[in-house]
Amino acid sequence: MSDHGYINYFEVLGLPETCKLGEVRNSYKKVMKQLLMEIGRTTITDNRRDNFLLNIAQLNAAYYILRDNERRQQYIDDRAQVVSLESRWQEAVELGTDEVDSLRRAYDGALKHFLSTYMEELVLEAGRDRECVEASRWTRAHERHASRVLRHFRQRLYHEIHERLPYYQITVPEIDWNERAEVVASTLADGSAN
Repeated sequence: MSDHGYINYFEVLGLPETCKLGEVRNSYKKVMKQLLMEIGRTTITDNRRDNFLLNIAQLNAAYYILRDNERRQQYIDDRAQVVSLESRWQEAVELGTDEVDSLRRAYDGALKHFLSTYMEELVLEAGRDRECVEASRWTRAHERHASRVLRHFRQRLYHEIHERLPYYQITVPEIDWNERAEVVASTLADGSAN
């Protein structure tokens, strides 16, 4: 996982953004083989199964997206856009500019699009790709189970990202507890007098 919480498929394969198609293919096959060997040596629990499915699905998606120049460029552009919008929104909040609300809405739309596209839709699409199926031994049963795992992971990422954003910065209320106690006592006294 990359900084910011926005999945970086280059990091998933351990490659720089300037990598060539052959490097993508070689890295994918190497990392997938290591993961499948690890799965074979491990006792599978429900939690491990979910983590392994998520890892396999992300590796498949990384290969599927990065091996195609058009998908790769769209992914790079979409990721850069959501990172830029978050930065611009944070900056607008700090400066107190008028565009805070419009940037928040633009960012939220871009984030939802990014996560649903690159953490669910294309991941499941990669699981139907012939090369990915052969390398990862992905089946329809994996896809059915992985769709639930991916949906939960996407929602968790969405909430983790939002926790660091400006609208989660809540001002702690200043409460005079003595005054509050007096008001409560007065209210109770008035109520018992009736």
